[in-house]
Amino acid sequence: MRAELCTDEQEFTALGQAWERLYRRCGTATPFQSHAWLHSWWTSYGTPGRGRLRLVLVRDGDGELRAAAPLMRTGGPLPRLVPLGGAISDYGDVLLDDEHADRAADALTRTLWTAARTALIDIREVRPGGAAGQVYARWPGPRRQMADSVCLELPAHPMDELLTRMPSGRARRIQTKIRKLGELGVEHRFVRPDEVDSALRTMLDLHRLQWQNRKVTAEHLRPRFHEHLARSLGPLVRSGDAVVTEFRAGTDVLAVDVTLLTPRLAGNYLYGAHPRLREWKADIATMLLHASADHVSRDGRQVLSLLRGAEPYKFRWRPDTVVNQRLLLARRRTAPLLSAVACEASARNRARELVRRRKGAVTN
Repeated sequence: MRAELCTDEQEFTALGQAWERLYRRCGTATPFQSHAWLHSWWTSYGTPGRGRLRLVLVRDGDGELRAAAPLMRTGGPLPRLVPLGGAISDYGDVLLDDEHADRAADALTRTLWTAARTALIDIREVRPGGAAGQVYARWPGPRRQMADSVCLELPAHPMDELLTRMPSGRARRIQTKIRKLGELGVEHRFVRPDEVDSALRTMLDLHRLQWQNRKVTAEHLRPRFHEHLARSLGPLVRSGDAVVTEFRAGTDVLAVDVTLLTPRLAGNYLYGAHPRLREWKADIATMLLHASADHVSRDGRQVLSLLRGAEPYKFRWRPDTVVNQRLLLARRRTAPLLSAVACEASARNRARELVRRRKGAVTN
């Protein structure tokens, strides 16, 4: 195994096919580690020409890619190497070829050890069991594992089976809401790859409309986010790593949903819904989950993830709580950076918990 550092954007572009093969051989990978997603993200959010791209690549003797850490260097008072994908990616991780995981992880760790001489390695939002955990386990220097975002997950079962997780009264109310959707004539269909661009434009228009005059994630309304989704989701749908679903009543498109897929997991990423559905008293969350649960349960997946966030409406389904991990890796020289970042993160977590308790006290 030999490792190399790629800082060239054109080389990143040319890695597409080799990256795709590695991605398929990494059982813990999610679409957020695919070349389509990461390269598109870098195009929209990266800093070309400033030398901040840091792809650590591990190849075997035949030149085949066996591991990759898609990172970028951030400046400022706390120089860090962080995953590409940023805040719009629910999971961060490295890629390891499952058949060569031990040797590839050894080589990847050695190269990251060299990189850590001048910057803290800060890998956020690692799903439990992620490939980055193998690097963390091998790390010979200062390290720290911290809780990151909460993800809520359900078993990838059809809706009828998901209802058995609920109290009988709540399950009957959900069934009533599903029947109402049928009475309203709401039907869904999966968009063909050649229709993805049009469906995404509709989704983003509906997303903007549904959040009009309400608090919304500002990034979702920015042109760079739209451009990123348009570039990345077409290839992901064609490769089977995403599905775009339209919900119609007659000829009117009332909602569009994007679900990201792996062989083990499906994740509801983003949707847009027309305010008319709320005027009709239609339960949008039930509509979306009903369609995605019945679809993903047929493909042998184990998990239907509601992805990051612990919004109250998600808890009606009695999901399991899964906490992503933040992995901090340093050397003696950069250990003070690790301590500073860990203290900052702990302070923010305490502040969020205080706010949550105060809101709970006001509600009660």
